[in-house]
Amino acid sequence: MTLHGVARRYAGALFDVVKKNGTIDAAYSGLSSFAALVAGSPELSKAFASPGVPMAKKRALAETLAGQLGVSPEVLRLVGTMGDRDRLGLVADVASAFETRVMQERHILQAEVTTAVALTEERSAALAAALGRATGGTVKIDAHVDTAIIGGVVARVGSMIFDGSVTRQLEIMKTQLINAQNK
Repeated sequence: MTLHGVARRYAGALFDVVKKNGTIDAAYSGLSSFAALVAGSPELSKAFASPGVPMAKKRALAETLAGQLGVSPEVLRLVGTMGDRDRLGLVADVASAFETRVMQERHILQAEVTTAVALTEERSAALAAALGRATGGTVKIDAHVDTAIIGGVVARVGSMIFDGSVTRQLEIMKTQLINAQNK
């Protein structure tokens, strides 16, 4: 099994437990906080990934840090289990896989949005609402800026692509002019 598969299994196990307990939000918050703490410290990330650091020390450190963050008991058990199996280096992948499960449960779709200029909060919310209407779900936007599209928006929601960029419109016009000229 790949490491990504292992991370998904940990996330799935946590999700099943917290869904049954009704503590999805607390687990999501705690796991996200713990993953952010680890990601924000190169030394900590390196220690968790290093085979030279004893598993017992990794587990003790991870449980201490998670306890200080006030994570839920389920997340604390997960951290301990990952420490026992020397998998603390996967905490970012587990948090990402858990977020994916939460989004699936709540029917929230992730949209990769590219614009020529940065979106304001209002425009981002309006775009999320429009994409939600088009896809029949709730949409969370991950926005990127790429001046090469000149203007407009390119949005990828799952396997669907909505291309309203000026670049695409110019390509369509060019094709229409060439086809009209060749007739």
